[in-house]
Amino acid sequence: MKRWNIAITGFGAIGKAVAQIIREREQHYRELYAADIRIVAVCGSRAGLIDHDGLPWGTDSALPLQPGVTGAGFIEGSHANVLIEAGPTNFETGGSGYTYIRQALSQGMHAISISKGALVFDYAGLADLAKANGVQLKISGATSAALPTIDLLQYNLAGCQVLEVEGILTATTNFVLSKMMDGMSFDDAVAEAKRLGIAEPDPRFDVEGWDTACKVNILANAGFGARLKLQDIPRDGIDQISPADIQRWKAEGVVPKLIGRIQNDGGNTKASVELKTYPLDHPFSQVTARMKAIRVNTDVMGEITAIGVTSPLATAAAALKDFEHLLMAAHR
Repeated sequence: MKRWNIAITGFGAIGKAVAQIIREREQHYRELYAADIRIVAVCGSRAGLIDHDGLPWGTDSALPLQPGVTGAGFIEGSHANVLIEAGPTNFETGGSGYTYIRQALSQGMHAISISKGALVFDYAGLADLAKANGVQLKISGATSAALPTIDLLQYNLAGCQVLEVEGILTATTNFVLSKMMDGMSFDDAVAEAKRLGIAEPDPRFDVEGWDTACKVNILANAGFGARLKLQDIPRDGIDQISPADIQRWKAEGVVPKLIGRIQNDGGNTKASVELKTYPLDHPFSQVTARMKAIRVNTDVMGEITAIGVTSPLATAAAALKDFEHLLMAAHR
């Protein structure tokens, strides 16, 4: 039975959800892949814990994190085979996530990224580093979580040319727009999204379109081999929508959505974030408050649309889909 040691950086709500699902699936991994899975290291920004035999989980999943067990030396000291990076997004510098992922790949560890910052900052460099060291860089959790996005582009549609991608990729903006069309004000809709845990305490990253821009940046670069920078992507937000806009859209019988878009024209890949409206019979109009969607147009497979519900647990599960793919490949 092969031993797999896992380190988790960014041990907040998502990181803890990842750990919870791994613990629940330990027997599944043993039976299906003959794999002994152990979480041997976790850390946040100020504290962490390493135990090479596996962390001592309590009945409430609480861990006695130790100050200073983080940052430089954490990855090397973990002796892990796989890093799952779930820290906060910093797309300007890549943040600590970039340092963790780069160090893990350099040491021959597979890396699964949930946070987007490192991938926006330098996806190409990280992908090249993974290839050079014979390991995998997996990114499902960073590209709209449970919604199948990067898998569609890299695997499911490999037998054709993808011409266009459109997606409702940010749950917060879709929730706020849906509530505004139901009569709620922008401020009240944002407050409700924060109360339900859909939006971050500071929702500007979502409502100004940055989150969607980050996701289409990663999808364009990872799925099409583009070299786009975030500043190359024109970006709309939803924070300037007026009550008059809402009334006009209702009168016209259309539904507003914030859309991430990628156009692939003969190797010339462009991306944008656009506020668009759709007629009531369009599939995107049926994508309600807590849902996301993606539509892919291809040359020979036609058009494919996927719609799914989003949640922090679904984001964690997307990362563990990536992990299970690593187990499948190793077990063949």
